[in-house]
Amino acid sequence: MNKKTQHRYLFIASLLLALGVMVNAAFAAHTWGPYHWARKTPQFTLKLGNNLSSAWVTYLTRTSFDWSNPPSGSTPLLTTIVAGARNNCAMVPGTTQVCNSNYGKNGWLGLASINIVGGVHITQGSAKMNDSYFLTSTYNNPNQRLHVMCQEIAHTFGLDHQSTDGSSQNSCMDYFSNTGANAGSTLSTKPNPHDFAQLNLIYSHLDTTTTVSATTATSSSSSNNNGANGRDKSEDSNQWGTLMRQSNNGRSSEYESFNRDGSITATHVFWTLEAAAKCKGCDHRYEDHQ
Repeated sequence: MNKKTQHRYLFIASLLLALGVMVNAAFAAHTWGPYHWARKTPQFTLKLGNNLSSAWVTYLTRTSFDWSNPPSGSTPLLTTIVAGARNNCAMVPGTTQVCNSNYGKNGWLGLASINIVGGVHITQGSAKMNDSYFLTSTYNNPNQRLHVMCQEIAHTFGLDHQSTDGSSQNSCMDYFSNTGANAGSTLSTKPNPHDFAQLNLIYSHLDTTTTVSATTATSSSSSNNNGANGRDKSEDSNQWGTLMRQSNNGRSSEYESFNRDGSITATHVFWTLEAAAKCKGCDHRYEDHQ
């Protein structure tokens, strides 16, 4: 082989290697679409409205700390806990409201919803934990509670899952199940470095406006998400809109609905093991979960 041919092969090999790195990086990305909070500063603080019962407050405190303190490097998004709106957990502009309740045996364990304007900017969010399941022996353990709390809140940042196949990436943004034999495992109960790397990519630019609240979370909630009797419409699965995507194992679903003012409400659903076991490919909204 002459030197010219050898150089050509080396160039092709280098190019393929570079392409491989880019492909791997693309597959490693876990963003929930292009969604992000608009802000004018490199780092901002998102208020988490505490609407929780005492049994859940510890997990909110831990989650807020973990997302504000990366193991290395920096984060563009800090969180702080404020008094919740306590208005049936309806969304409040500029904040994420965090709630728990007995939402019923409807198949979902955790729920995250965001309102979006302009196709990209998050204006408000909510994260809900369903005590109808968390008070059962299957899910009532600290690690599973922390895993779901950490994940649902992070969805309102614009993050998606690192993995949905049930394996642990040691990130709360995977679908490892801290139940049964794994109930004592602390795997997947907090963010890992890749989660923070993804946040830095999502928030690598500045905006000319902001959708993050500079005040407390007790202002009146947006009518976009007010359903019957003042309840947040995310509690009604019939108002989630169109099923946009579902994981192969049936445990994660994404829905989108359009509001009258032109905004979109996007909802991430964390289904129970039991719901997914019945039919992995089904839209679990229309199944009997009793």
